Amino acid sequence: MFGVRPEKEKELLDRMRALGIGPGDLEEKFVRSGGPGGQNLNKTATCVYLRHISTGLEVKMQESRSQGLNRFLARRALTEKIESRILGRDTGRVKRAEKIRRQKSRRARKSRKKYGS
Repeated sequence: MFGVRPEKEKELLDRMRALGIGPGDLEEKFVRSGGPGGQNLNKTATCVYLRHISTGLEVKMQESRSQGLNRFLARRALTEKIESRILGRDTGRVKRAEKIRRQKSRRARKSRKKYGS
């Protein structure tokens, strides 16, 4: 359906089912992408816009040149957003971003101390 391995597709559909997200709860649009990618992007609508109707959360995905893969990635990102809102827990992506932020602030603090700023 999405152009990914069946295991990944099944895992995503199971997560969506567990949260109560059905196909009728999603509004999906395809728009033309922009940026690097050449003639393929200019001719085809590979960018996916996905909106969860009941919560109003939106995702726009343009990671790949493949529409099927972008559909999968958009659903995965939207599921993570809904999980973090409903369950109140941080997803893996949020945790990684926080870790990087802490590392950068630590480096900046060390640098300021070293050079006396």
